[in-house]
Amino acid sequence: MRAIEIKTHTNQFGDLELNYSLKQKNQNVRVIILVEEENEEELWMESIASNPAFNFLKEEADIYSINDGQPLKNEK
Repeated sequence: MRAIEIKTHTNQFGDLELNYSLKQKNQNVRVIILVEEENEEELWMESIASNPAFNFLKEEADIYSINDGQPLKNEK
């Protein structure tokens, strides 16, 4: 099975518009639609915070302070 990723958009009615030819006629295809979440990073953090697999992190002593390490340089 071959995967093809196509970035496209929806129109003003919310319909998916796709202009891509597979050049293979009369074949079954499977379409997977992934919708980007606006606050995906926040959802991940909430999921991690509530997942019991990470409870061991809450039990560890906080051995670092604000004075440890070097500040990161913002290179844009």
